[in-house]
Amino acid sequence: MTDERSETLAQLIAKLKAEYQVSEPQIAEAVGVSVSAVNYWASGKRGGTRGPRRKSLEALHDAYPKFSRERIFAAASQFTPGPPDADAEERMLELYRGLTDEQRRMKEIEMRALNEANRVGQ
Repeated sequence: MTDERSETLAQLIAKLKAEYQVSEPQIAEAVGVSVSAVNYWASGKRGGTRGPRRKSLEALHDAYPKFSRERIFAAASQFTPGPPDADAEERMLELYRGLTDEQRRMKEIEMRALNEANRVGQ
C-alpha cells in the first residue's frame, strides 16, 4: 500500500475513481475543470510548469470529501494554508517586533503577496 505522504496525484485520482466509482469526465464536471486537466492529473503529467490550481484542489475535496484536504494538497505537492500553532505565532510576533518601521512595511507587503498567491492558487 502507498504511504499517503508520498502518494502522487495520479495515485490519488486512481483511488478516488475506485472509491467513488466515477470516471475522469465525471470528476472534471464535479470539480469544474476540463476533462484534459483531469487526464493530466490521472496520468501523472503536470500540464505545463504548474500543477492544479488551489481552487481546483479545494473543489476536488468538496466533491469527494473522503479524501482530506491535506492528503489532496500533499499528493499535488502543495501545502494547505492554515492557522499557525500558538508557539509559531508568538515567534513570528517577536521577530516582527524587532523590525524597523520600514522593514515592517516591507514584510507586510510580502505577506499580502503570499496570501494573495495562496488565494489564487499559485
